Amino acid sequence: MADTPENTQKNENTQKTTSTSNSGARAKSARAQQQPKEPSPQQPGPMQVLRNACAQLAELTGREAESVSSFERTEDGWSVTVEVLELARVPDTMSLLASYDVALDPNGELTGYRRVRRYERGRADRS
Repeated sequence: MADTPENTQKNENTQKTTSTSNSGARAKSARAQQQPKEPSPQQPGPMQVLRNACAQLAELTGREAESVSSFERTEDGWSVTVEVLELARVPDTMSLLASYDVALDPNGELTGYRRVRRYERGRADRS
């Protein structure tokens, strides 16, 4: 193709479009790096992990979880302590509760649990 004024004009326009596209891509990339990372769809966030832990423990023990007293992310996934009503009594302050340590993988699937404490609802921990 010969260098005519028309071809030169087209080449300059193409170069401008390409450089504009590249700078737009760089700007998008920089914005993506500045935004906080959200949990990937494959790995649930803390609230979903806690809900799953309570549901899975209830399914295995046959007892409903009352609350979560602690949780933390570990190298192997999650560690959660769940309070469970084991025996309802009247008055309610005499009901028996238990603390369960629950281990979950990074996806929130239960990998193990154990009862670590059993106590009456109305009793305070000893110091």
